[in-house]
Amino acid sequence: MRSFEQAAGRLIVALDFPDAERARKLLKTLEGIPCYMKVGLQLFYAAGPDFIRELKQAGYLVFLDVKMHDIPNTVKGGANSVTKLGVDMFNVHAAGGVNMMKAAKEGALAALESGISLSMPQIIAVTQLTSTNRDMLNREIGIPGSVEASVVNYAALAREAGLDGVVASPLEVPAVKERCGQAFLTVTPGIRPAGSQADDQSRTLTPAEAMSQGTDYIVVGRPISAAASPREAAEKIIEEMM
Repeated sequence: MRSFEQAAGRLIVALDFPDAERARKLLKTLEGIPCYMKVGLQLFYAAGPDFIRELKQAGYLVFLDVKMHDIPNTVKGGANSVTKLGVDMFNVHAAGGVNMMKAAKEGALAALESGISLSMPQIIAVTQLTSTNRDMLNREIGIPGSVEASVVNYAALAREAGLDGVVASPLEVPAVKERCGQAFLTVTPGIRPAGSQADDQSRTLTPAEAMSQGTDYIVVGRPISAAASPREAAEKIIEEMM
């Protein structure tokens, strides 16, 4: 049985908003709950690095969800920059390959030598998006086999590259842990509390089910941000995680 604080520390709330002001309203509502805050592409493009600095100055743990995917040298530079922002976690696409993932870690490590007081962020690799089903994987992306097999293969490559873990749906967590070890982190989006809509997610579980699968962190967006009472929704999810 986890304490409320322990469970909250494994919840990542997605700040999926078009501007910083709307994100701040949710932050105000959730004030005092010791969870991670995730800044994705929409908010980062709108509010920029200054909003990350604002979150860090306010004491939040920050997951920067920008899914870097480029040539190794470009990703190395990007990883260096976001590490200097003080983020606690960021991600790259495993599809970029082992050398690209290694470059991300090299960029982060180089940032630590810049003279700024920084901590090494957790670097995780996106395997397959939770909106991906088998037909899409095989027919559109061109990867044969099951989604789980693709996820586990990418996880093994991320581990080979020295990364801390992967983003994967909760359904694949046991297979990832079996292949890569229990210490290899799994961050799982596609979490939908019982009775909520799946929206555009294809592979989902409830918070309690995800935790029983052995995941390390769950990412929750709309079930909290779009709830009538976001704080009550977040607290209910945390209670499920306990």
